[in-house]
Amino acid sequence: MKAALFDAVGTPLRVTDLPDPTPAADEVVLRVAGCGICGSDLHITEDPKPFGIGAGYVLGHEISGEVVATGAAVTDLTAGDRVAVVPMRGCGHCARCLAGDPARCAQMVLIGGGYAEYVAVAARQCRLLPEGVALADGALAEPLSVALHCIVRSGMKPGDRVAILGAGPIGLLVAFWARRMGASHVVMADVHTHQRDRALALGATDFALSGPHLAENLADLCGGPPDILFECVGKRGLLQAATEAVRLQGKVIGVGLCIGGDDWDPFVALSKEIDLIFTVFFHQRNEFGVALDALTSGIPQNLITDRIGLSPVPQVFESLRRRTTQCKVLIQPELS
Repeated sequence: MKAALFDAVGTPLRVTDLPDPTPAADEVVLRVAGCGICGSDLHITEDPKPFGIGAGYVLGHEISGEVVATGAAVTDLTAGDRVAVVPMRGCGHCARCLAGDPARCAQMVLIGGGYAEYVAVAARQCRLLPEGVALADGALAEPLSVALHCIVRSGMKPGDRVAILGAGPIGLLVAFWARRMGASHVVMADVHTHQRDRALALGATDFALSGPHLAENLADLCGGPPDILFECVGKRGLLQAATEAVRLQGKVIGVGLCIGGDDWDPFVALSKEIDLIFTVFFHQRNEFGVALDALTSGIPQNLITDRIGLSPVPQVFESLRRRTTQCKVLIQPELS
């Protein structure tokens, strides 16, 4: 099969031939229909050590596909089934896994493998796609679930004023869920305006440019300082900016993956008595199912700005390290 491999920091991905996977007893093999390029994939290739990634690794955890082979112990999936993949692979038998929350399993690993024509995953990681959802677009279930978990962790209530830093795919999907779950204001902020129309289409009530007057701009557009502020970028200094912009006794939700440390003065957070909450992954049984249902509306397809085969992956991946007008790029190996 064809696959895009990571070799080393500073080196573009490489498309090459690998042996087709064979399923272990509890696994299925999928023909990959869609795999999203995630911002965390970019982080991994810049600093692979914290993720345990080495040369020859195949990235890609936002996966949907068709079952083409099943392991000897698999009884609930058959060839031809259309599925989306939960990329957190737990042990399968601890209390967390049995409760449908493998992200909190002590043995959890975040699988890759989606930048390829085929991938082997545990059958318990697969959920059937609803009728009417295009198979490749099932890859959006994973980022949709991540964004939904952000809202759940925040404890957002109908009527809350919400602000979101970062108009990337996760920030946009946080806006999608916040508006549909009753937020009175959903204001996005970014250093560029090229995602403004997409943000408004997905649920944002307004859009602000980030800068030295961010707190004032958000307060004006939210009708007062936001009750909840989601930091969805992961850049140094943005937790501080969020702390300064949120209301007294408000909440700052850390979503973005900031690697390499941050500069943050806790005095402002202390004096405003804010809640600082971090969020990662999602609940497989509850939130992933809700995300799959949301795909039937077709609205999150607004995220997809490009669909590519495997051949251009190295060039497109490198281009995404810079600010571009792209939002979610979907790898569809059949286009190669």
